[in-house]
Amino acid sequence: MKRVIGTLTATLVFVGLVAGLVAGCSNNRATPIDPNVAGSVAALKTPVSEYSAEAFFETTSFSAAASTGFAYSPDDSAILLNSDESGVFNVYEVNTKTSEREQLTASKTNANFGLSFFPNDRRILFTADNGGDELSHIWVRELDGSVKDLTPTENTKTFFIDWSQDNSEFYVATNERDAKVFDVYAYKADGYGRRSVFENSDALSINAISNDGRWLAMTKSRTSADSDVYLKDLNSQEAAKLITEHEGNIAYGVYAFSPDSKNLILATNEHGEFNQAWSYNLKSGSMALYESANWDISFVGFSKTGRYKYVGVNDDAVVKISITDLNDGGTVTLPPLPIGNVRNIRFSKNDTKLAFFLNGDTSPSDLYTLDMGGATAKRLTTALNPAIDQNDLVEASVVRYESFDGTEIPSILYRPKNASKNNKVPALVFVHGGPGGQTTKGYSALFQHLVNHGYAVLGANNRGSSGYGKTFFHMDDKAHGEGDLQDIVWGRKYLESLEWVDGDKVGIIGGSYGGYMVAAALAFEPEVFDVGIDIFGVTNWVRTLKSIPPWWESFKESLYDEMGDPATDEERHRRISPLFHAQNIVKPLMVIQGANDPRVLQVESDELVAAVKANNVPVEYVIFPDEGHGFRAKKNRITASEAYLKFLDTYLDPQG
Repeated sequence: MKRVIGTLTATLVFVGLVAGLVAGCSNNRATPIDPNVAGSVAALKTPVSEYSAEAFFETTSFSAAASTGFAYSPDDSAILLNSDESGVFNVYEVNTKTSEREQLTASKTNANFGLSFFPNDRRILFTADNGGDELSHIWVRELDGSVKDLTPTENTKTFFIDWSQDNSEFYVATNERDAKVFDVYAYKADGYGRRSVFENSDALSINAISNDGRWLAMTKSRTSADSDVYLKDLNSQEAAKLITEHEGNIAYGVYAFSPDSKNLILATNEHGEFNQAWSYNLKSGSMALYESANWDISFVGFSKTGRYKYVGVNDDAVVKISITDLNDGGTVTLPPLPIGNVRNIRFSKNDTKLAFFLNGDTSPSDLYTLDMGGATAKRLTTALNPAIDQNDLVEASVVRYESFDGTEIPSILYRPKNASKNNKVPALVFVHGGPGGQTTKGYSALFQHLVNHGYAVLGANNRGSSGYGKTFFHMDDKAHGEGDLQDIVWGRKYLESLEWVDGDKVGIIGGSYGGYMVAAALAFEPEVFDVGIDIFGVTNWVRTLKSIPPWWESFKESLYDEMGDPATDEERHRRISPLFHAQNIVKPLMVIQGANDPRVLQVESDELVAAVKANNVPVEYVIFPDEGHGFRAKKNRITASEAYLKFLDTYLDPQG
């Protein structure tokens, strides 16, 4: 669902159900490319080699350790990162001089993700759940390689917050006391003894703790458009204080505390369509504008010593980062880099080094490091499978099309290199998760594999998507399966208008909320799309909204405001749920499901598949017993992608 759990999006306090740079402004907005012209030169070049799903997913996925931890080892000789090169995500350290990687965790089943080096030795903190059940625990890897669960209670979800200023403790949030709320504990770096920091009796969302350990910032969502920030003085017995009193629907959230613990940097859309950063003085309570752009401010952060500030702007589906030296106010200019966008920057403990990932449409995320002020950056990883020629991959275009009511729908378009007026290709409309997610530019093995095999892909950011202002974001509130679905229907109309697309062969694919849209399209607009691929998709909103995980309590009220309260809106939920209208589905359907999914229960997919089979319609059903809501294992991503392609070749046939 839109706007859930932890990270900041366009409503400041939510992310979507799914399971990603120099400051941006309107002048940096990507110029839409005429899709009937773009790629025409490429289409005349040497034929593109085709690659298997295995080849694409032999490309290694690298990701960063937690932004609030220590990504660099205490001596700066290594950087902590996550990699799926073993088949599932494990934690590695990469040598900053030799680029050699050492595997630190050895899971063969559950994905492990690094959080932080310990500040004074090579122990690490990492997190893992059990088969995608989202009950993630915090683990420590000792110097001898042994591992220990620091949060061993059953049916518990935890997350890492930050280190204390003197590095003697680290903060962890856990719902072990009450599954509906997260309390905060401080763990000793030596011995792991812990003390209670905050008992969360009001089910607030935990966001950040100040460097001096005094202040805890939290949020509370009243509706999907209205949220507040609370501040708790941990040195006082007084309750958390509301610091964002306001009238009307205004969203507030938390970016970070300033390094000197004097200010809290807030997010708000009170002053326009897009999120701005405002500084709240912890002593006086005064507020002042801190950062703004003509797009959403995605995040604000600081280096370990506080010398550097970094700001991310969601600039037309590309997050662009700027870095400022707070000593003199100057902008930090990175050395020349290959084409791509900087992501996930991490500073060393003394701010002398910087690590970051570089990602582009045709280049997966690779890790770089540099000495601050240095003339060159050192590349530490090579993610793309060497068997794939990068020139065979395609750059995406930012495009827009009009929907049924004239609303402009921003989208990301991938065009096969062999597509032309004389060589029309089939196409897919891809729907992201959420519903408040966003399809952005950047590398996607899924998209590149489909495009490499002759399928155009349109990543449609239908109304309700984040990144395009609060008005657009809330256009689908309590209207899912209506205007948002028509935006996707009109995505097909847009594809049919392109001279290089075979307008008789257009399918729909999506995951989570996008999977719901696939099933909804086939059930409510049964003649529009020729095939559908539903990946972990909601099919029965009645059941889904009654069975949400207990740890969603802090934003349950907001979720119900967005989707409707199951106690009062069941009739509408039945009306928009594809399962109750499956008799209308007449086009071939593929359904992908994780057996451990706590958000979309397997029974939903079981029932949809059975109902569509009863229509004598082709249905293919793939269940992954070791996955939850999304893919963690490389072998499963390969299996799924091979299944997508075989299904599409059967029913859309790019050569037919």
